[in-house]
Amino acid sequence: MPVTTRTYHSITEAQMMPRLIRLGPNLYGAAFTLMKLLPATYILQRADERGELGPGTVIVETTSGTFGLALAMQAALLKRELILVSDPAIDANLYRRLTDLGAKVEICPEPAPVGGFQEARLRRLAEIRAELPDTFCPEQYSNPDNPRSYSVVAEQLSQALGTVDCVVGPVGSGGSMCGTVRGLRERSDHTLAIGVDSHRSVLFGQPDGERPLRGIGNSLWPANLDHSVFDEVHWCSAGEAYAQARDLHARHALFQGPTSGAAYLVARWWAERHPDQQCVVMLPDEGYRYQATVYDDAWLADNGHLLAEAGKPVEPVTVDGPDQADDSWTRLAWGRRSYDEVRGTVPRFSTSSAERTL
Repeated sequence: MPVTTRTYHSITEAQMMPRLIRLGPNLYGAAFTLMKLLPATYILQRADERGELGPGTVIVETTSGTFGLALAMQAALLKRELILVSDPAIDANLYRRLTDLGAKVEICPEPAPVGGFQEARLRRLAEIRAELPDTFCPEQYSNPDNPRSYSVVAEQLSQALGTVDCVVGPVGSGGSMCGTVRGLRERSDHTLAIGVDSHRSVLFGQPDGERPLRGIGNSLWPANLDHSVFDEVHWCSAGEAYAQARDLHARHALFQGPTSGAAYLVARWWAERHPDQQCVVMLPDEGYRYQATVYDDAWLADNGHLLAEAGKPVEPVTVDGPDQADDSWTRLAWGRRSYDEVRGTVPRFSTSSAERTL
């Protein structure tokens, strides 16, 4: 077969778009090396075009995951100073990579009473910005350039697959799902959006609490999360997500992280029940950061996440409101409603500095 070679200007350009992989008769995976490279690169490009990045501007952001890595990669290429505010849950290997790329990483040792570590990180971020003369914050939770960056993914899916009947993806900041689905609905309004969240995440109405499944869910309501985009919401446990990440690897040799596993669990179920409709599942990042955790049976067993074959769920429990969800795989027909239109959601707090920031 003929070999074609494309030269990229940078590693971020080479890795920001997903590979489209067929996972079933009507199921395709949009598999990213590092999904957050797309919004991080786009946000910094747009800021530069608007004159918001002067010669001495310091980039600052709050993150505990892959958005920080994407920013660190881009900041290293741009030779810009970067300060990231995180919390003790940050992965040690990720921390080492961030600092090796030249980023300064500050750790908030204690959570805030309301809003948890994300609120504490936002408060420290505000202090840093007050201390420095010139900063730029990408604000992934509220910057509309985050969801806008995914218009190219919608274009890619449309060109490669034609009509996309359903998109399934994990939700954290809201950018990837809201941006991709909006782009697809400009071409075909019937495209369904199924968001995948973690139990004890406030995003779709559950009370805030401890979440072992990282990279999905939130303790705050991001401004970029447009609830009216979503037709369904599914919540799953860490063990279920980990098992499906391993299954995705065993079945398709796709080595992805646990949020990809959570989305794959839901997407495979939906695609099997709608054989005449085409489904795309968003798979955000690769599995290398999780080799000592998700891909280690001893770690899974020691932490209570190793599911026996008989214990793996085959379908979700459908509920009428988020207040009815338990700790297993649960489904709610959201129906493109606003947050306040859905019965059983926890009330939003209104006095937090985080909400004002977002």
